[in-house]
Amino acid sequence: MPEKKLSRGGSLRKVEDFQGKDLWKLEVPGHKEIYKLHQTLREKIRKRSQRSLPFNEELFDRWERASFLGFGEMASIYDTSIVIGDVKVGENTWIGPFTILDGSGGLKIGSFCSISAGVQIYTHNSAQWAVSGGVSDYEYSPTQIGDRCYIGPNTIVAKGVTIGDGCIIGANSLVLDDIPAGSKAYGTPCRVVGKTTFGEKSNSDE
Repeated sequence: MPEKKLSRGGSLRKVEDFQGKDLWKLEVPGHKEIYKLHQTLREKIRKRSQRSLPFNEELFDRWERASFLGFGEMASIYDTSIVIGDVKVGENTWIGPFTILDGSGGLKIGSFCSISAGVQIYTHNSAQWAVSGGVSDYEYSPTQIGDRCYIGPNTIVAKGVTIGDGCIIGANSLVLDDIPAGSKAYGTPCRVVGKTTFGEKSNSDE
């Protein structure tokens, strides 16, 4: 069967035609089969959705993982997201890559939320445990994010915070206090700067 030629930017080559520098990896038992699987998935994903993903994200289904975790219907969560403890997520919520959902103190995220890449949401704090040399215990407090919220990339939400329905939190924010429903907020520490309205364009990089 002739080698399949594809457009510039990707080609399904034979394993023997591997163009990388770590050729020694091909000699590791099982590597060739894994690499062939990667080639096939990589090309199919690129054709279907014009994206290139890490191998683990090629392998696993975001919606299946959300279902396994008991999240709401049509919620999805990337394989690179860390989930700890009691985490409840509503329907149609998107949990992006490299996120941390700490439910050790109880975490609830509503429906139709967008939790962007790199977001960290906590329900515990180990600061007093650390500075006391282990004398003090960890502190726990439930955290809640309402429905229809956008949490911008790399935002950190501290334990005990409640973010109301329909909020926009700008990228790189540190949320230490409650944010009322319908608020636009950003910063370190995060501060409310306005109100959100349906159909408004979000400047999430504020």
